[in-house]
Amino acid sequence: MATDPIHVGVFGLGTMGAGMARSLLREGIETVVWDRSRERSQPFAALGATVAATAEIAAKQSDVAITMVTDADAVLAVADEHNMLAALPMNATWLQMSTIGVAGFDRVAQLVDATRPDVAVFDAPVSGTKGNAEAGQLTIFASGPDDQRDSVRQVFDAIAGRTIWLGPAGLGSGLKLVNNLMLAFVVEGMSEAISLAHSVGLTTEAVIQAIGVGPLASPYTTAKLERIARNDYDPEFSLSLALKDVHLALDTAVYGELPTLASLAREWQYAKDRGFGSQDVTAVVRALAGSS
Repeated sequence: MATDPIHVGVFGLGTMGAGMARSLLREGIETVVWDRSRERSQPFAALGATVAATAEIAAKQSDVAITMVTDADAVLAVADEHNMLAALPMNATWLQMSTIGVAGFDRVAQLVDATRPDVAVFDAPVSGTKGNAEAGQLTIFASGPDDQRDSVRQVFDAIAGRTIWLGPAGLGSGLKLVNNLMLAFVVEGMSEAISLAHSVGLTTEAVIQAIGVGPLASPYTTAKLERIARNDYDPEFSLSLALKDVHLALDTAVYGELPTLASLAREWQYAKDRGFGSQDVTAVVRALAGSS
């Protein structure tokens, strides 16, 4: 039997949200988009999306709502102040895919329980680069009601190359913090290694040659090192957003302190205060070098 087409609303069209919306459209999924910036949303009309003037209008047309914004306060503003949650149809699904931490998702769950218990909410943050988002090859850390998995599979398959199912909602945000903690240490390690290399007269290219054929090689480190060698710090994942996630991890740890991460947070805060926050997270290497 034929089924009605699914309608997906994407709320937030930054780097990742825009890539998700394009991936959904490429797969022929009916997509409505909304962003507080009209300049961000308007180009999607030419791609076949419905561009909504308000989050409330977008929500009324959405069987599945995806939120992809900067932090928990922004998510709750979209859901509550912009009336997204109240406007969703009965028994709709909310895919909360922003990185907002465990406590942030608890706030989301409490809002849904208090106002729209009919809405199935998934905690499903993503991992990947801008390129992954554009290609529909993100990794999703999915957690939520087991009996609703089939209802979101088509959406997840359109935007991700891999979905890791973890269990009850909330576990996705936990794994995202673990993932980004590892990423932070990788970036810091690269930055300090390059700083040491330069101090002894070696080039970034020499570091790339050494790591590129060794056990430390990975697509991520190679791509980042090559961008550093080109002096390319246009943000794929900004230092400010990476630092936000570091603080979320520090705030979440309950089985003891994370002293190395706390030290990293102080260093990255210093780099942000010096004006590197809007650049790619790899701009840490510039801060270590004393650049401005």
